[in-house]
Amino acid sequence: MSLSRYPSHPPSDLSTGPLVAPVRRSMLSAPAAGGPFRGGALTRRLRPRSSLASPPASSGGEPEKERLLLVERYRDGVTKRYMSDGNSKLQIRSEKHESPVNAVEDENADSLIPQVIRDFVLPAGFPGSVTVDYLEYMLLQFPTNVTGWICNVLVTSSLLKAVGVGSFTGTSAAASAAAIRWVSKDGIGAFGRLLIGGRFGTLFDDDPKKWRMYADFIGSAGSIFELMTPLYPGYFLPLASLGNLAKAVARGFKDPSFRVIQNHFAQSGNLGEVAAKEEVWEVGAQLLGLSIGVLIMDTAGVKSSYLTLTSTWLIIRLLHLWLRYQSLSVLKFRTINLKRGRILVRSHVAQHTVPGYVVCNEEENILTWERFLHPQIFFGVPMERMLGGKGSSDKVNRLLKLYKNEKYVLFVEQFGSREPTFLVAFKEAANSMSVLRSLWQAHWLQKNWKNQDEIFSWLEDSILALEHGFTDFLEQMERAGWDQNQIILKVPKEPVLVLQHLDQEV
Repeated sequence: MSLSRYPSHPPSDLSTGPLVAPVRRSMLSAPAAGGPFRGGALTRRLRPRSSLASPPASSGGEPEKERLLLVERYRDGVTKRYMSDGNSKLQIRSEKHESPVNAVEDENADSLIPQVIRDFVLPAGFPGSVTVDYLEYMLLQFPTNVTGWICNVLVTSSLLKAVGVGSFTGTSAAASAAAIRWVSKDGIGAFGRLLIGGRFGTLFDDDPKKWRMYADFIGSAGSIFELMTPLYPGYFLPLASLGNLAKAVARGFKDPSFRVIQNHFAQSGNLGEVAAKEEVWEVGAQLLGLSIGVLIMDTAGVKSSYLTLTSTWLIIRLLHLWLRYQSLSVLKFRTINLKRGRILVRSHVAQHTVPGYVVCNEEENILTWERFLHPQIFFGVPMERMLGGKGSSDKVNRLLKLYKNEKYVLFVEQFGSREPTFLVAFKEAANSMSVLRSLWQAHWLQKNWKNQDEIFSWLEDSILALEHGFTDFLEQMERAGWDQNQIILKVPKEPVLVLQHLDQEV
């Protein structure tokens, strides 16, 4: 990208905050022709960059016509139009449509199934993201599971009668009532699994280690509710239901996460065998754990003291959580999620090297949430937030021209002397590689951050660095053993920048 397209003295109204340091003029050196990017100081050549300057005022007295700058689309059918009124003032007009205007979703939409239900019960990208037999199988699997649970309710009543809660010849109503209460407890728990699967189904492919660990934390909370039932026997049903709900939510996180882990193990496509052998390990551990648990329960101290029982449970549960963390820490994924992507780009920006997947997984923190990582990057940000609510049409024009060759728009949100926060909006054609490129640019900006009064000059340097350095980054990724087909950085579904008509008059 040539530097000659950008103005050396942008209008004063484009400043984004009370930034007081002088304008930075060098950050990166351009690499030798054909050579890899190695960083250094980029010598800025002072050239006129008139294409990003404010549009000149009309020489005649006739005002300019309104122009459409871009359109931002949301999944609920809301569309925002960013307009220039011809006097460098920005106008934002919101429109509400009867249905979302995403053309890709419209092509796949079934008029008989509302979009909100499709998103809840079907995988993202259906039907293109699954095989052709998926829906037919699930439609038959649903009544199969219904009949199975009906049988389970009937068997539960029989089991309770067998242990003395009513009988077939006597007070059978007591057994039926107890069975209903017991099944209600299970039903409340199952509702938690329903919500997790429908609402959070897209989380597990990105970070199965984190969600598998959090599943154990949630399950531990459920056990605490169940341990409280002897203290408050009159509240058995609500306490047991809360415990079962928490355990069901934990299972909702655990099962999908572990399936991703199993798929990671099946390097030669032997997923069925890996799952079967895992069952052998699981059942063996279950039998041994049950045996040890019975022996502990048979000791005099545990049988006679509730405090001893809870203390023993707490010690063993803490040991369980520690062992779970250790087991997840040894996993070495080759896929690139946000955490591992940050580690890779940070290493390349700072040291011009890319670590292999073993080192990267060892550095990855399982429990850390994305919002607590630095630099702070927010994806799927509306353009209105980037503009700070009082941007000009010139500012929008400059952003669109600056990112003309990218599938995203990145801007900086600064507050005084604090580290900057990076805001990223994605265009309609954005993909995982677009997210990775925005990560690289944000880390470069954070490394070369200076509190200055010319944000666009800083962004311009980062785009130059991205153009020169990202190719070398991909080459080093390949040499380090990373597969570019395993990048699972998901683009937010909304908002989407769907139109850029910089010269269209409305």
